[in-house]
Amino acid sequence: MSLVDQFKPETSQSALVAPSALVRQARRRSQRQQWLIYGARILLVVGALVFWQLASGTILDASFLSNPLAILHQTITWLSDGSPWYESTLIANTVVTLEETLLGLFFGIASGLILGFLFGLQPTLERIFNPFIIALNSIPKIALAPLFILWLGIEIPMKVVLAAVTVFFLIFLNTINGVRNVDQHLVDAVRLMGGRQRDIVLKVILPSATGSVLTGLHVAIPYALIGAIVAEQIGANRGIGYLIQSSGESFNAAGIFAALLVLTVIAGLLNAVVNLIDRKTSHWKAGLKLHS
Repeated sequence: MSLVDQFKPETSQSALVAPSALVRQARRRSQRQQWLIYGARILLVVGALVFWQLASGTILDASFLSNPLAILHQTITWLSDGSPWYESTLIANTVVTLEETLLGLFFGIASGLILGFLFGLQPTLERIFNPFIIALNSIPKIALAPLFILWLGIEIPMKVVLAAVTVFFLIFLNTINGVRNVDQHLVDAVRLMGGRQRDIVLKVILPSATGSVLTGLHVAIPYALIGAIVAEQIGANRGIGYLIQSSGESFNAAGIFAALLVLTVIAGLLNAVVNLIDRKTSHWKAGLKLHS
């Protein structure tokens, strides 16, 4: 065996080991940085709550800003005032608002996606209706609440419709934008391979438009909550919006903050679902770019 041959195994082994070691080091650095970010967030929240509690009644007016302990006490009171537990004030009203929000999101997203793809695939149709779409979208959706009350009353259907209308235009316009911005080279490639219009829609346009749709969905979640809450404040005897309204009328700042905390949790959970969908479809989009 020559001298060169003796060194070949060691050289190849070090070439294989070194990259894996670098990858492990990079992962450890990434994990440390992630834990540092989480720790900083926790310290920031804890510090803000401690300052709020200590400053309440001294620097800050407790009658307007309440304090964390009072908010916690109000939340526990609302959670424990029902028998069975799901009939407590907080749970019962949260379920109502969550139902209105989810139904509003469902109908708003479904109609926005269907019409968005239809108008995006038919530019002539979009040009015909464009002035009317702009006019309707420019109307503040909250201004439609009295009209919906006149048509549907003050029950859940009115809140669902207001939430759905608020969500519709966000999904509709983002879907049209996603369909229009499809890479034309991918469309031409599918056609050259003998693909039909259905193949183009399912394998090119739909994956390409996913990013724009998810962006609209991220924005639509708080707007759906806004639609449901405002509708409840205008006319309702149930829901988180009703709790906020009644707490404000009785100068119960702790109740307002407790209700806002529930809304924050709902919005966070819904956004977490959208983020999960985004991560699941990211491989799809990455694969689409790779094949392009």
